[in-house]
Amino acid sequence: MGTRNAEQGAEGEAASSGPCSSGSTAHVLLMSERRLDFEREGWVSVPSLIATEELQELRVAVGAPVPSQGRGGIRSLMKRFPAVRSLAVDSRFRDLASELLGATARPVKATLFDKTPGANWKLPFHQDTVIAVRRKVDVSGFGPWSIKDGIQHVRAPASVLSRMVALRLHLDDTPIANGALRVVPGSHRRGRLSASETRTLRQEIGEVTCSARAGDVLAMSPLLLHASSASERPTHRRVIHIEYSAAELPAPLEWAA
Repeated sequence: MGTRNAEQGAEGEAASSGPCSSGSTAHVLLMSERRLDFEREGWVSVPSLIATEELQELRVAVGAPVPSQGRGGIRSLMKRFPAVRSLAVDSRFRDLASELLGATARPVKATLFDKTPGANWKLPFHQDTVIAVRRKVDVSGFGPWSIKDGIQHVRAPASVLSRMVALRLHLDDTPIANGALRVVPGSHRRGRLSASETRTLRQEIGEVTCSARAGDVLAMSPLLLHASSASERPTHRRVIHIEYSAAELPAPLEWAA
């Protein structure tokens, strides 16, 4: 499969899929294959979606987390940075999200992740099951609740999470040595997983490293088991992580974005 990359240590080699020519039959077929790959594997890679000049503008726009605070990221990017808000509704991102989820896909959350000498974090295998909403309302299937940066967050059911995709734009080259994402292919099809189910699936299926170059976008389901290691030589490993949803929340719940 063209979008799957099982890196064996070739540092800097990015996952790739073939180029497509807009308007052609080949383009339509490739788009269909990409959605099939996403539905089967839980992730796909889109190389060189953003050009070098635009990447530099985004690096400047978002800056970097404050090292002294030990922070590894910034939440609420669409509210903080107009450049990220524009990126989230850019046709390249909206079209990709719509291709994978359907025409109703819209951005609902954006976060910057970075690994620096002051915040060289790592994460074990997990799923992204928490969404940001406008206010706390008790609705069956949603919970527990938490507040992050003043915004209500709640654990969502698989019926909502399965209609979401995260588009992860790499602002820096991200080989395995720089904390590239590692995933368990197909794990998103199992719904929300317990800790024991997570361990079992990782042993049964194994993991794939999703290395990337600056400008590449990794699309992944929030239900996909994923992890990342600390960077071996931390300078920056910046990722703009924009979440899209094709699901409407049950009233009176509303997306925060």
